[in-house]
Parts: sequence; C-alpha cells; structure tokens
Amino acid sequence: MQDTAKSIFKSWWGKLIIALLTIILIFAVAIGFYIYNGVKTTKQQTGIKLSGQQFNAADDEHYWLGSAKAPITIVEFGDFACPACEQSFSTIREISLKYKNDIKFIWRDYPVVADSSSLLALAGRCAGEQGLFWPMHDKLFQNQSLDTADQLAIIANQIGADQIRFNDCLAKKKYLAQIQKDLEDGQKFGITGTPTYFINGYKIEGNIPYDVFIKIIEGLRK
Repeated sequence: MQDTAKSIFKSWWGKLIIALLTIILIFAVAIGFYIYNGVKTTKQQTGIKLSGQQFNAADDEHYWLGSAKAPITIVEFGDFACPACEQSFSTIREISLKYKNDIKFIWRDYPVVADSSSLLALAGRCAGEQGLFWPMHDKLFQNQSLDTADQLAIIANQIGADQIRFNDCLAKKKYLAQIQKDLEDGQKFGITGTPTYFINGYKIEGNIPYDVFIKIIEGLRK
C-alpha cells in the first residue's frame, strides 16, 4: 500500500496534483490578503468627524466652485503668495472634481504673506469681474514669482482678459475694500496663517493632505 502511494507521487500526474494544490493554496492566500486589505481600506475611509466651534465664514459674495446647493461648504482663506496655499492648490482641485456635487468651495482673500500679496489678490478680483477669476487663480499659483502690475498684465492677457479694463481695475485698486473685509473677517475668526479652511464652519489651519481631506468629506457625507 505504501509502495503504491509512493509510486503515485513519483508519477507525472502525481506531481501535477501537488503543483495544482500549491497553486490553489497561493490563490487562497492572495484572496485572503485582498479581502483583508479591502476591509482595512474601508475602515480607513469611514471618515473623520469634525467638532468644536463653528464659524459663519461662507457667503454668496465670493467666487466658488462646485454645486450651489452642496451639503458641504469649504471656505479657504488663502494668499496667492503663500507656498503652503500653492501646495494645497492641486489637492483642492482634485477634491472639487471628485466631489463636485457634494462640495461648494469658496475662496476668500487673506493677503498677509508678502508685500505683493494684496496686489495679487486685486489681480484675482480684477480678472473675476470679467468672469476669469479661476483662470487667474490658477495662473497666480502656477507663477508665484509674480509681483508687479506689468507681470500681472501679461498673465491677464494670457487668460483672455480685456487689457485696458484689467489694468484700470488694478491701478485703481477697485476691490481693495472687499479684500480688506476678508482680512477683517479672518482676524475675527482667529486666523493666524494661510491656508485656513472652514469646512461646514469648522476651522482647520494649515495644508490638509489629500487623504485627510477625503476622510473629512466622507465623515460629513454620512
């Protein structure tokens, strides 16, 4: 009987059976690993619940992206000369696209980082009156070395703005009062640096990593 068993395993089809059993075992382990990671990922994406004081930082007078009736409102107090704001710029864009029906993203000016910060904020507003705020917003973050009116005029031309109208708006500092209002509101909300976000009124300071943003949004969607 033992000799018969040995002869089976020594035969070619006996070796084939062993090989098939090995493949099945490896496949089973792989499936188990996949399921484990799936459960782990699901747990990681269950969301972060925000708590603490809520601030009324959102209004309808500022430029925004997303859905007007979105259940989640994200307000950024930012500065076009701020390196951390530039780093979070691509994250905000990705989040706005991923959750375009769930989020209303609002930009508010908080120009405190550099001497040119107020000029850059004015450039955004002056482009905005021609319906070009977001193209200017993106260009300013992509070209953070800009700090003169002449340089900004070149950028305005690149995005299709009326040059005379843009230059006149910039020279007259047409929207300085609105920018000052954002500064005053930010100070009232206790902002100490940029970027500062208000997510459904909850204040979060500093650059928020993409994965953390996702968890916060998922927590609010529940």
